[in-house]
Amino acid sequence: MPHPIKPTLKSEILPLIIIAIAIISSFYFYANFPEQVPIHWNFKGEVDNYGSRGLAAFLFPGIILGTYLLFMAIPYIDPKKDRYTQFKKVYHLFKNILVLFMAAMYFITSFNALGYNISVAKWMPFMVGVLFIFIGNYMSKIKPNWFMGIRTPWTLSSEEVWNKTHRAGGKLFILGGIIIIIIPYLGERLGTILLIADVIMVSLGSIAYSYILFRKEQASKKQ
Repeated sequence: MPHPIKPTLKSEILPLIIIAIAIISSFYFYANFPEQVPIHWNFKGEVDNYGSRGLAAFLFPGIILGTYLLFMAIPYIDPKKDRYTQFKKVYHLFKNILVLFMAAMYFITSFNALGYNISVAKWMPFMVGVLFIFIGNYMSKIKPNWFMGIRTPWTLSSEEVWNKTHRAGGKLFILGGIIIIIIPYLGERLGTILLIADVIMVSLGSIAYSYILFRKEQASKKQ
């Protein structure tokens, strides 16, 4: 059976190079990490958890590789696999940008652990915000499926609801991404409040909107 998204050398070369670089670099990091390596930072950018150098060096490259393989497998196992051909370019973009994002996180935290002056507290929100903006820009192009997008009972029951929800959800993701980027500059208290409001707006806002659209669609059918 042919792959629904038809991977090619052009579509796979970037993530494969990134994964190879991450795996090769993991041996360098393992050889140079201290015995205890920072693996988690709190809202202030302070380290609040440590892990072994083996965990810090090898876990993330494994997760990146696993994520890539999962993206390659999803179109095969999704009951709506035929829809992937309608947004295969966007699917490849999502796969590639996620691999790049995770690799960037890995290198920032790893070089920080080696003593380089890289602010994890500033770079992480920036990258997450950019990721949200990227997702928001392309969300309206995702077609109904069981693994990607805003999957609620109402979007999966109506293609019109799916399309309208993803157009609105894309705008929420873009706004949410901008908010995440500026949060580190607002202070801990205001930043925490804004982060919670941001999460509620993006997640619950999209879900509620899909429900409202579905109810309106059902009401119009009864008239």
